[in-house]
Amino acid sequence: MIQAIIYNLQRGVKLINTIDDSQYSDNSIAPYYSSIGIHMRHILDVFDCIFDGLETQKVDLSARKRNELAEKKVAFGLQYFEEVIEKLESLKSADLDVKVEVKDDLGLGMITANYTLASALIQAHSHAIHHFASIGYIISQLGILLPDADFGYNPTTPRNKIIN
Repeated sequence: MIQAIIYNLQRGVKLINTIDDSQYSDNSIAPYYSSIGIHMRHILDVFDCIFDGLETQKVDLSARKRNELAEKKVAFGLQYFEEVIEKLESLKSADLDVKVEVKDDLGLGMITANYTLASALIQAHSHAIHHFASIGYIISQLGILLPDADFGYNPTTPRNKIIN
């Protein structure tokens, strides 16, 4: 599981290694006016919240750090990816069935639910794929190529066939 998550996050690394700071931070695309960098930082913040809560087994997904440099500068985005991937690597021998209390605001106030570490990581991974799809829209509008054909696709999503 950890290797699959790392493999997917490497797609983000591959993309931002091909763009510059102005493309990374460009927030001119409607309808949400968010940037590639904002999405990347947000994806990594969710993983970071999980890591921050491991010692106490209490994860607060609303306690995101929102590092503006990581969303505006490619170098800081890449550094954040490296940090998250290193922490994921350190979990390869961890007990992923350990229980963690996960807290988040779903729009009507904070709620708490019991997860395993594995389920929290699966949620963060699915969340990353969802944001990669949003990034796919942004990069298509900016004229940037997808880093690979699977960028932003959940492995369980059926693909539309192109008809000539």
